[in-house]
Amino acid sequence: MSKEKFEFEAEVGKILNIVANSLYSEKEIFVREYISNASDACDKLRYEMIKDSNLLKKSIKFKINVSVNKKDKTISFIDNGIGMDKSELISSLGTIAKSGTEEFIKKLKIEKNNDVEQIGKFGVGFYSGFMVASKIIVETKKAGEKEKAWVWESDGKGSFSIDASSFKDNGTKVTLYLNKDSSDFLEKIRLENIIKKYSDHISHPVHLKDTSDKKDEKINDGNALWTKDKKEISEKEYEDFYSQLGMNYDKPWRTIHNKIEGTINFTNLLFIPTEKPFDLLNSDKISNLKLYIKKVFITDKCENVLPKYLRFISGIIDSEDISLNISREMLQNDPVIAKIKISLVKRILSTLKAELEKSKNDYIAFWEKFGPVLKEGIHEDFANKESILDLCLFKSSKSDNWTTVSEYVGRKKEKQDKIYYISGDSIETLKNSPQMEAFIKNNIEVLFFTDPVDEFWLPNIDKYKDSSFKSVTKGNIDFNNFKKEDNKNEKEVLNKKFDPLINYLKTIYGSKVKDVKISDRLTNSPVCFVAEENDMDIHLENLLKKHKHLDKTTTKVLEINTEHAIIKRLLELNSSSTRNEILIKNISNILLDQAKIIEGIPLDNSKDFCDSLNDLLINNLSGPNQ
Repeated sequence: MSKEKFEFEAEVGKILNIVANSLYSEKEIFVREYISNASDACDKLRYEMIKDSNLLKKSIKFKINVSVNKKDKTISFIDNGIGMDKSELISSLGTIAKSGTEEFIKKLKIEKNNDVEQIGKFGVGFYSGFMVASKIIVETKKAGEKEKAWVWESDGKGSFSIDASSFKDNGTKVTLYLNKDSSDFLEKIRLENIIKKYSDHISHPVHLKDTSDKKDEKINDGNALWTKDKKEISEKEYEDFYSQLGMNYDKPWRTIHNKIEGTINFTNLLFIPTEKPFDLLNSDKISNLKLYIKKVFITDKCENVLPKYLRFISGIIDSEDISLNISREMLQNDPVIAKIKISLVKRILSTLKAELEKSKNDYIAFWEKFGPVLKEGIHEDFANKESILDLCLFKSSKSDNWTTVSEYVGRKKEKQDKIYYISGDSIETLKNSPQMEAFIKNNIEVLFFTDPVDEFWLPNIDKYKDSSFKSVTKGNIDFNNFKKEDNKNEKEVLNKKFDPLINYLKTIYGSKVKDVKISDRLTNSPVCFVAEENDMDIHLENLLKKHKHLDKTTTKVLEINTEHAIIKRLLELNSSSTRNEILIKNISNILLDQAKIIEGIPLDNSKDFCDSLNDLLINNLSGPNQ
């Protein structure tokens, strides 16, 4: 067949352009990327051979060769793994299926930093080769394929070609034609150090060969790190394994390495990262976990081994209690996997609890990056919801520092049986909310919930240490327990005095409000909106409408502050024998729109609001000084 030419997917073209023209301090990462890809190919073939013993006619010893040709200025990475067919070449090397590509492109454009390499972190490790190469050729043959082999070729400038190849054995050979300024990678000692640095723990032997002297040396250790006693493993070894395993460029914040023996037997080597992945908030993201059975790689798609809210965890699980020939589909429902999951979740949560108790400042560094995701567990994980809530940190009206719910409960007032909270987009906005005024006046602490997920886990928690959660923007708030004298009679007199104004407001507002009430919350503002006790909280409703999960918001209760000068004046105007109906109505409508603006609720008619406001200004400007 004749050579076929293809254009790169648009996003790949952008990435190639940025990679080729950006200055990176550690171009050597391409070596790690290609060795990791080769190792994965070998692991995949080993697994397929367990399922299908007829896949290859002869037994095979997996091996990765790195070959240097100084004369041609090339480096080749050769494996005898699964290989690729034509369609896989196109999909794997011509497109990027993983989410977050655009985010990756933006980061590369903005940062161009010399400190942290981002390539592998974004799942585009193959393209890192174009940092050092003017051309890349990939020769490959799919395991089990009798005849067809393929060659892929590109200079990284927008297109690639695919042609039939005479490549004989199953596996893949990637050859990089190095740029002039990358000739240092042709030095054997340089490559040897890079391989040891990044790939020493690859389970397959990695051999390095210089064609000029024909020496073939095994470079890596090749022992599975997780099988060693953790007392014999240095922090540096853990860090190197973490980098190789997850293609991470930070250091692990905490390492969890355990061998569990009993009703089930497995080893876990898990890492909590220091820096959050760019796609952490992507709901489709799964944990970067690899599952092994008796040191045989099975899958890196472990949706059921850890819950979604722990998707920032990376590492390996190796079990002796699962059958080697189990299918990936059966793994999803395997009872051993379910037991491993329960054990791992408890282990991770107990590790986080220990870190919080040991050093809150260190824990805060973790929380500020991963807290919003961890909180998803209160909503999703019924069995562990209380344990997760104990790990959560919040800001509050009493302090700019982070606090736990337990610490809040320890500080609450003597007769206080509620954990008060307010939800919103930012702490500054919440601090200045009208509904907060009486809480500040009475020195009652309120927790600030600023993550969208907060609205969804709250219904899952009935009580915390005999205290129930209470939104300050919903239902009635009884402040009598926090006041020195009983003002019940005072309130009845006040209600009677303002009944005419309240009735008038209900009449002109009509269906725009659910009710009009005298407020216990307000001390400085004239009005505010609140939701009724059994209605959806205001912030949640706005959030759902913003994301088009609701067509429209429900009507709210308007509370008025009888101590405010505007409300007092409105009462006088409404009771006056010489009523100015237009003025009263304008003021009333402005107050309603003011309450909407504060809560971020769109006005029914912005022009009417401006007209009413302008009329008031004109009347004021037309005073005695005219």
